[in-house]
Amino acid sequence: MLPPRRQSAGGESELEQDQTGTGRLEARIAQGRGDVPADLVLRGGRVFDLVTGALTEGDVAICGDTIVGVEAHYEGREVIDVAGLTLVPGFIDTHLHVESSLVTPFEFDRCVTPRGVTTAICDPHEIANVIGLDGIRYFQEASAHTLLDLRVQLSSCVPATDMETSGARIEAGDLAAVMNHPSGIGLAEFMNYPGVIHRDPRAMAKLRLFEGGHVDGHCPRLSGRDLNAYVAAGIRTEHEATTPEEALEKLRKGMRVLIREGSVSKDLEALAPILNDATSAYLCLCTDDRNPLDIAEQGHLDYMIRRLIERGASPLAAYRAASLSGAEAFGLRDRGLIAPGRRADIVGVRTLEACDAQIVLCAGRRVTAEAFAARGSVAPVGRHSVKARRLAPEDFRSAANREETDVIGVIEGKIITEHLRETIPIADNDKRPDPARDLIRVAVVERHGMNDNRATGFVKGFGLREGAIASTVCHDHHNIAVIGADYADMALAANRLAEIEGGFVVARDGVILAELPLPVAGLMSLEPFEVVRDTLVELRAAAKSLGVTLEEPFLQLAFLALPVIPALKITDRGMVDVARFELIPG
Repeated sequence: MLPPRRQSAGGESELEQDQTGTGRLEARIAQGRGDVPADLVLRGGRVFDLVTGALTEGDVAICGDTIVGVEAHYEGREVIDVAGLTLVPGFIDTHLHVESSLVTPFEFDRCVTPRGVTTAICDPHEIANVIGLDGIRYFQEASAHTLLDLRVQLSSCVPATDMETSGARIEAGDLAAVMNHPSGIGLAEFMNYPGVIHRDPRAMAKLRLFEGGHVDGHCPRLSGRDLNAYVAAGIRTEHEATTPEEALEKLRKGMRVLIREGSVSKDLEALAPILNDATSAYLCLCTDDRNPLDIAEQGHLDYMIRRLIERGASPLAAYRAASLSGAEAFGLRDRGLIAPGRRADIVGVRTLEACDAQIVLCAGRRVTAEAFAARGSVAPVGRHSVKARRLAPEDFRSAANREETDVIGVIEGKIITEHLRETIPIADNDKRPDPARDLIRVAVVERHGMNDNRATGFVKGFGLREGAIASTVCHDHHNIAVIGADYADMALAANRLAEIEGGFVVARDGVILAELPLPVAGLMSLEPFEVVRDTLVELRAAAKSLGVTLEEPFLQLAFLALPVIPALKITDRGMVDVARFELIPG
């Protein structure tokens, strides 16, 4: 998609004169050679070259959406003074779920693009697990209107496993119906790694559909011959490495490793030591799941760049991982450098260390409030998706006949968990929550109207002493997840979710303390990102009033239900031993 045609007193450019495509090549060459004025010139800044690490002087000339000249003087129909700024290529978030930002693609665009993110490679499997292909099509249609280049990979695991109930099921034949969209790159994270290494027929059908194309990976803690088998399937990128040893083995075996720093999954500190000028060609950056409050308080990829440099990475390594490496890893050969023939995705920063975007261009279009206001839009989808029956306090009892209990152990800043075993006494055929020991009830309730499943268990690590927290953001099936010390509050919070079409709810003593409605498939708000950001402040405060000690309790709760991440999780079908990839008998 080309940027809006620029009008100027000097008349229309060759690009503007010809809407059919004939002459665009000639226009780029003529403007690059300086035979005619460039459509746009950035003057007075320095360009950071991500191949050599050099800082070069000269103008940057742009024809339409393409850089056509550097290291020279150019005349332009429009000239922007960037004196005092260093120009770097636009940042590429190589793996994320827009839904986890809790806002629509349009508000996500408005939230992160001014920070320098000009390409976002998303997997819409959150919404696809609720409403199927309609969710993928929603993102594909939205990609035609966002300022940043929203690349929509096709979701590989809907549902992620057979140990949960989703609102939809997508097989290889379904994916074929949404392939070849201009926003596409390939197949999104293949989370069912046991299905790959054990040659599950459905997994094989999806891999064959994308054979020779890009397939994104997801294989936490996989190593040795199992990792060899996974990579041999043609899977080339991976964002689940949490230790230097794991990341280095994956690099040696030909994978591009995506360093992740989300709202819950925080791997930057652990992986920062392996980022250097040599490895940066094969390391990329991603956020996976990051909400507007964390973006406001810390940043997005700009935060990762700053922090990596603080941790000792050279600016060359940090900025290369943020753009050029991602472009090459995902086959986006038209970006990642400020060089002739490349897409005009450019960020101007005052210093490389500060990574403080002062000006951002996406495909030659300056990112401004006016540019956002001029975008098209797509009607929201997935309304009224919470179809769970009304719950009563007794629905959260945990009938049991043995005191030894499997307990999910939360690790703050990680989506991996511990598989703990605790002795919990049985009284009146129930194991009650024990806040004094930080043993609280966790439950997952099917909300898609499929089967009315409900499972309960115990979790340790939230610090919650009273009340309840409930959410329809519950990876990846997005049923209702609720934790609590009081069954009545758990029922109140869960039932409130149906009334507000999904979201987050905090309750105590029969009162709703805070809530964030997410009516788009129970995942995304229809409000501006600033409203979501401010509401998250209220939600965090409400959670802390219950005793919660986690910095981000809501997404931490969401990941308790993801049965492809070790070690112990819970779905609507029961507790899952991820190491064995099986349900634990009740």
